[in-house]
Amino acid sequence: MNGDVRSVGVEEELLIVDAETGMPRALAGAVLAAAERAAEHEGGDEDHEFEKELQKEQLEFATRPVKRMDDLQEEIVRWRGESARHAATVGAVVAAIGTSPLPVSPSLSVGERYQWMGREFGLTALEQLTCGCHVHVSVESDEEGVAVLDRIRPWLPVLTAMSANSPFWQGEDSGYASYRSQVWNRWPSAGPVDAFGSPERYHELVRDMVATGVLRDQGMIYFDARLSASYPTVEVRVADVCLESTTPVLLAALVRGLVETASRAWREGEPPPRINTSLLRLASWRAGRSGLDGPLVHPETMEQVPAESAVKALYRYVEPALDDLGDADRVRHGIAELLARGNGARVQRELLRTEGDLAATVARCARITTSDDGRSTD
Repeated sequence: MNGDVRSVGVEEELLIVDAETGMPRALAGAVLAAAERAAEHEGGDEDHEFEKELQKEQLEFATRPVKRMDDLQEEIVRWRGESARHAATVGAVVAAIGTSPLPVSPSLSVGERYQWMGREFGLTALEQLTCGCHVHVSVESDEEGVAVLDRIRPWLPVLTAMSANSPFWQGEDSGYASYRSQVWNRWPSAGPVDAFGSPERYHELVRDMVATGVLRDQGMIYFDARLSASYPTVEVRVADVCLESTTPVLLAALVRGLVETASRAWREGEPPPRINTSLLRLASWRAGRSGLDGPLVHPETMEQVPAESAVKALYRYVEPALDDLGDADRVRHGIAELLARGNGARVQRELLRTEGDLAATVARCARITTSDDGRSTD
């Protein structure tokens, strides 16, 4: 590895649930207070942070930017463990699942911004208890960033399928592997978007969208992938939070591979693929519906193929970049394990069959969330 390698960071949203019942609990404020007390006592780390989210039943953390995937794995394990430690002080645990399997009436977080969203968007905001995983990859400029956004569009649904970890909604099997993706796409700015062509057009669209008054600010630009407003990164936002701690590292390696591959194509003068956004919406829907247990839309042909074919096409597309970054073996083995084991949606459904009820399923998911190797030890 050398200094030219792109840095990667991950944001994860975790569900705060009762340690006994598995029911979501509106304890984000108490957990954040516990984290602040611990930081004051033990010495905080300004490169890491916990944040509140839209609902009081969830907690978000952000890793520091790193260049080695081993370091990212350590970051995620560490901060999942810290999240669980602080939640335990108020009788709760954290679970890396995209939606609550058990019925819940979420509670909006305090603050004018969140209250405005509740007033403006009604049930879309009030029911929006979903947990995602966002991957940030560094870029040199907005010009490079927009060139990347224009070229990675067709590959993003495959990441949704790989990460899918939200099969249950309000006590029922939704029929989707990622029901989070369905709920999330109720937001008016969410989902795939057209190619931009230049940073000027990107920023003009963002300004125009905010100017409509439908969105409160640029933070509500919920594109599947966007330029981060806070960091010099491309931010990919299509993934569910992943049950096993190894899966977000796999996703991060693939996203960095996509960014590097797209940047190289741009620098070599290759135009972005001309794929209609309407087709990408269908591909995204199919990814949320199928996960890895049904057909997907092939990112290059836009035709229905087995999920394994779409995943392997993604690997082949980024393999040269992964080789150069030293990530090829990790990603190849990670994909093989994921295809064999299944994503979080498959694991959750299997747990329900073996455990017998959703409360026990949530309890097992909480243990997997903080397992050092990302898997249950039971």
